[in-house]
Amino acid sequence: MPKACNLQKGNVVSINDQIYQVKTIEVHTPSARGANTLYKVRFNNVASGQKLDETYKGNDVLEEVDLERRSASFLYQDQSLYTFMDSENYEQYTLSKDYLEAQVQWLQDGLEGITVLLLNGNPLCIELPAAMDLEITETAPALKGASATNRTKPATLSNGVVVQVPEYLATGEIIRVNTETGKFMSRAKG
Repeated sequence: MPKACNLQKGNVVSINDQIYQVKTIEVHTPSARGANTLYKVRFNNVASGQKLDETYKGNDVLEEVDLERRSASFLYQDQSLYTFMDSENYEQYTLSKDYLEAQVQWLQDGLEGITVLLLNGNPLCIELPAAMDLEITETAPALKGASATNRTKPATLSNGVVVQVPEYLATGEIIRVNTETGKFMSRAKG
């Protein structure tokens, strides 16, 4: 039974006998003393895809749904359907683009380290690896004489995603990107 203050994106909970997945969480901390921190949570109904917005106090308790977690890899995309293969028993799971939303930009053929969440044997959603190593395929050259270390520039990665990177990076370098935020983390360790 997680408290609202412990919810994370991707958690699956039961609300009014319906199963919802947490999509976004906004934390609102009031400036008045003694006021409760509020958690505005956007859920997606797992069955219908319908959105639900709820606001909770930090100590409010939600009913967590017990899910089976299976390690999988991404196999292929067929129109708006994405197929994953279980790493142990080679069973295949298919999810539509509607359930995956922004996660599809990170999917590449053969990507491993994915967790498929199952309820009664049916796939609900996936969890991506927290970070991925990708090659910069296009970016502006570094500016000569630029001394500020926190300046960034856009870079297109091998999967087509554009992220902000430090301006000392060049085309062809491999970088580590956070799949949750879509932000540059570091150079990949080679």
